Amino acid sequence: MLKGKVAIITGGTRGIGLETVKLFKENHAEVILFGSKKESVDKALAILAEENIKVGGYYPNLNDVKEVEETVEKIIQEYGKIDILVNNAGISANKKIENTTYEEFEKIINLNVNAIFNMTKAVVPYMRKNGGGVILNTSSMVSIYGQPSGVGYPTSKFAVNGLTKSLARELGPSNIRVNAVAPGVTNTDMLTNLPKEMIEPLIKTIPLGRIGEPRDIANAFLFLASPMASYITGEILSVDGAARS
Repeated sequence: MLKGKVAIITGGTRGIGLETVKLFKENHAEVILFGSKKESVDKALAILAEENIKVGGYYPNLNDVKEVEETVEKIIQEYGKIDILVNNAGISANKKIENTTYEEFEKIINLNVNAIFNMTKAVVPYMRKNGGGVILNTSSMVSIYGQPSGVGYPTSKFAVNGLTKSLARELGPSNIRVNAVAPGVTNTDMLTNLPKEMIEPLIKTIPLGRIGEPRDIANAFLFLASPMASYITGEILSVDGAARS
């Protein structure tokens, strides 16, 4: 489904991101994963190598505009183009507002929102030059319903939705589609950061009777990145088992 395409996946060293890397490779894309540090990138590349999966790997500071631009330029020099950007890097939160510091709130916004802006701004000129592309963002079910604590996380995901819908309108004339996937409760290590009293009630709202797996979310990214979604843009695709909270 992605033969001949070049894709960057941020937050690609674990969980949903790593599963998306694998699925994109299965569908014959050239994939470059981004991680937060060299150690995590090296670890992910080693895991993939054990499965005979070869991808590129970088670890730029996504909040450093110059570093992002330089890394994107390196990818252009090596691969010649960028067709797909998956903005998946992010962090969650679960503290009550009284216990959340300004610095903690700012850290969430910086990675979950500002980093998406930085990555998108860096790749758009190359996508325009290449005649189009696909930008996919990781949102969340809490971008629709909120959550009972950790206000920074749903706030950031509400912003991701607004960015997605607005850029879809702005970039559509350049044949650049912009969509987001909003996962529900998903079996990743991020889930372990949330208290049981928050997770168990959420699971009870899922009519399919289970939490999601990383492959469930990766499948949605694959669909939206593929020609099958060629007339879909500006959408927030919920992948949550019909959970409503």
